[in-house]
Amino acid sequence: MTRPVTRLKTRRPPPSRAAEPAPAGPVLPTLYSNETGRSYRLDRLIGKGGFGEIYLATPSSAGAIPPRVCVKISYRIAGWLREAYFAELLARQARALRVFDRFVQVESTTPKYCLVMEYAEHGDLSAWLTAKGGQPEKFVRHEIAAILETLDVLHRGQALHRDLTPFNVFVCENEILKLGDFGIATHQASRRGVTADAFNPLGAPTEIAWGKVRKWQQRDDVYQVGQLIAMLLRGDVHSPMRTRDVRQLPCSDHLKEVIHRCLGARGKRYQSAGEMIDALDNPPKQIHKGVVKSLKGRRVSFTGFLNRPRRDAIAAARRSGAVFQASPGPSTDILVRGRPNALQVAGKDGGLKLMEIKRLAEKGHRVTVIGETQFWKLVGRARKTSRPGRRA
Repeated sequence: MTRPVTRLKTRRPPPSRAAEPAPAGPVLPTLYSNETGRSYRLDRLIGKGGFGEIYLATPSSAGAIPPRVCVKISYRIAGWLREAYFAELLARQARALRVFDRFVQVESTTPKYCLVMEYAEHGDLSAWLTAKGGQPEKFVRHEIAAILETLDVLHRGQALHRDLTPFNVFVCENEILKLGDFGIATHQASRRGVTADAFNPLGAPTEIAWGKVRKWQQRDDVYQVGQLIAMLLRGDVHSPMRTRDVRQLPCSDHLKEVIHRCLGARGKRYQSAGEMIDALDNPPKQIHKGVVKSLKGRRVSFTGFLNRPRRDAIAAARRSGAVFQASPGPSTDILVRGRPNALQVAGKDGGLKLMEIKRLAEKGHRVTVIGETQFWKLVGRARKTSRPGRRA
């Protein structure tokens, strides 16, 4: 018996087709500078925003400039003029992002205002910190000191940056920080500052962001530098540092004091980059207790934990002829110091009132610091000398 043979049908694969090439992107133009005679072939888009566009580009003849540069194209002349001007002003500053060329590409409809800049191979500080995390204090001090030298040139020339955010500080070759983006930088006609009409609300001091203060001053640039220091230490650029959280930063007490003063009350900040440089280079002198002969007629303030209730100490000071002040100021003569609070901003010598004493000392106002034991001795002495007068 034979079985019928059935023929199996197998599907043959369709004839192979050559791989279709991916659709090519738009061909980027080559820009020509009538200032230097160089051409710049745009390779790819690396950034875009309200300012315009930034392209990675290759110059026609490298020579005096690197083989890779960035070309920033703007469509508004105001920001381009500022950046070109301040790039010329800071041309000798090693920590200012270099600008190699500036020109206008004239087209039929809209002119392109072009800047050829140094390429920051690690991107801006925000992207770099996201990848690297927090940095050690030694690195932070070194890099911030270098940035402050460039900012000091601006401040001595009565200019303001106004946009010192992690998106405008760039990490270049060998992980060196450089200051860039002077699109809203400007000169001030007087020390009162300039109208705060252009700023990044996320990086501006609270009083300016909320509209309570209408003038941007050099000390507001200093505020932003304080935020940059905190961001470098924490590795976090998304949440601004608050003064009450400064004590948690992984750094020395001296640097905490500097950061706190940058971010604290506006009237007590460093007035310029130069003042901040001095503060970083010269730690404040250690506070030593002095000697006072009498409380009568002296203005007295208290800090720290006392062995007796604070209200009793205040009443005793007033009975001794002293004037009590809740916080030390330019008229304060004596600060009575108790035990330090563990939650002070910058260690045992870094309480708010002690830092204010140091600030006043920088301005030439001397406040004598005494301990609680000496204070009660002075109170007892004043009580003894007042008794004969009462009997008479």
